[in-house]
Amino acid sequence: MSRMTLDGYREVAATLTPPAVSQFLAAHDWELEQRQPHIREVWRYASGRSGDAARVMIPLATDFADFGARFTDALESLGHIHDWDAAELLEKVVATRADLFFVRLDQAMIDGTIPFHQADKTLQAIYKLMKAAATTTADPRHSHRGRRPAAVSGFLEDDVRLGHTKHGSFVFTVVTRLGDPVDGPEDEAQHPPLAFPRRVMETLARGLETTKRLTRAWDGSALESPSSHGLSAGLVESLEEMSQPDHLRSVDLSFEWAAGEPKPDVGLATIVLDRDVILGLPSVRERLVRQEEPLRRETLIGLVKSLTREDAAASDEEAALVIVAAEVNGKPLRVHVPLAGDDHGWAIMAYQRQLPFTVTGDLSYERRAWRLTGDITVDSSFLQHLSGTPVPDTEA
Repeated sequence: MSRMTLDGYREVAATLTPPAVSQFLAAHDWELEQRQPHIREVWRYASGRSGDAARVMIPLATDFADFGARFTDALESLGHIHDWDAAELLEKVVATRADLFFVRLDQAMIDGTIPFHQADKTLQAIYKLMKAAATTTADPRHSHRGRRPAAVSGFLEDDVRLGHTKHGSFVFTVVTRLGDPVDGPEDEAQHPPLAFPRRVMETLARGLETTKRLTRAWDGSALESPSSHGLSAGLVESLEEMSQPDHLRSVDLSFEWAAGEPKPDVGLATIVLDRDVILGLPSVRERLVRQEEPLRRETLIGLVKSLTREDAAASDEEAALVIVAAEVNGKPLRVHVPLAGDDHGWAIMAYQRQLPFTVTGDLSYERRAWRLTGDITVDSSFLQHLSGTPVPDTEA
């Protein structure tokens, strides 16, 4: 064996653990012949290429001085038996204790590449997708605003990884690690609770399947308990973001469930978001936002980003639709606010001088935009103080 090949197996040995390898063997036609707890296991594989049974000893005593060398030898033997190199063996073993999520962008490509900015936006959308599913799993009542449960941060930092791309248009691979199996009583009637990463992936699969279904036939009962369907506005919004390019034919989403755990009842078939489904996503998201963000009284403090004149009112007062950029409960929003008269004048002054603008009204999400409605009140005290006049100074 070349030094490079041996170094490859040493790196794999430093990455894997004996329990992970044991679970891989149990899931791939190997039989456990002998076991000395905390010392070693002997596994038998009757499908060797020579026709004879192959055997491998997996060391369990990680505190032994020669553990690293013996574990490397065992992994090299497995690679030889299955005709895999070190990288292939690592992928196979990891997949036993990891759920895989594939995001395939189906679009015309000349050389198998996609624009860099599209790849960046897709990765950001995938991260947002995983974050939304993890939040719903950790706390079904969470508003998806502000601080997330600690389990969400732990999942995003430690348990989910980006894997190698696959052939077939352009495929992003998300690897969710389930961790080593937990030793417990050998009583098949006792089922240990599902690991949090697996629960997140089931939530994600259920949310994706439900979202596609709702774009084709709306079911109002889904809003009675969105989390039980894996739904959240953030999840749907992330699908919108990754499906924005006009040249995209579809986004194909599929799962490969870890062999070391029972398969769930969701995510068993590819979820295809074609152009018809993509066009229906905004409507689903708006209904979910209304559910998560009911009409409420809010005071916005932010910068005026634009002003659009409206037809003069009956009183001949100046009127405009103003967009205010403000932060609400830790979330940056651009809110449409209709104003007239002096309120409109103060908005013009704030826009021209790039000063904070304060306005209060009923905040809601309608027609794909945040809007302030109802009894709208502008607090101009700060602007009056700066201008030294009780009326707006809109001279450029």
